[in-house]
Amino acid sequence: MNFDLLKSMVDLVQQFIEQNEGKCIYSNDLQGFTEWLNVSHKNDSIEEPDWFGKELGRSSDSIINTLLIRMGRYAKIYSRSIGNSVFSSQDDFIYLISLKTMGAMTKMELIRHNVTEKSSGMLIINRLIRNGWAEQTICLKDKRKKYIQITENGLIVLEQHREEIRKASRVVVGNLNPSEQMLLIAILSKLDEFHDSFYRLHMNSNDLLDVVFKKLN
Repeated sequence: MNFDLLKSMVDLVQQFIEQNEGKCIYSNDLQGFTEWLNVSHKNDSIEEPDWFGKELGRSSDSIINTLLIRMGRYAKIYSRSIGNSVFSSQDDFIYLISLKTMGAMTKMELIRHNVTEKSSGMLIINRLIRNGWAEQTICLKDKRKKYIQITENGLIVLEQHREEIRKASRVVVGNLNPSEQMLLIAILSKLDEFHDSFYRLHMNSNDLLDVVFKKLN
């Protein structure tokens, strides 16, 4: 029996379980494992693409950072049409969706979850409360703790504009086929998990950049 091959297969199954746990991107069976395997190892044969400034020495790090910023800006532009500007920004419905899916959170938990600066996050939360889409409640077990939760009106406004929000999300994905979407989810999830671990520990630190940079080196 080839034990090295068997060990490699076990390691791959472990990677599949860890990456798919809690996300349910793939079904937890042989078919799901095969799809994950095809997507996660597809990049092994991908040729290095060209990008603007490459011939002048522009690095892959630089173009990836620029493209991620551009995608965020495209998403922001598309979101402006949702509900004929009933939302002041895409952060309004993103915060509401977070409260709907995850339940009540403290202000800082909500801000951290959406990777927002504290000052900007507080403005968003206050705006949601002012519009009657969210409310602040006091914890019964510990009256020092206050939580933000979505209101009935908040649920209604999300439902009213659900199709528009989905349309904006679909447009951002653009012309990616299903396999490319799965590959992108896997890559972005890996990046998000990496950065989130540092962000939660050092979000208020001026040394966050140096902390992460040292980890990479």
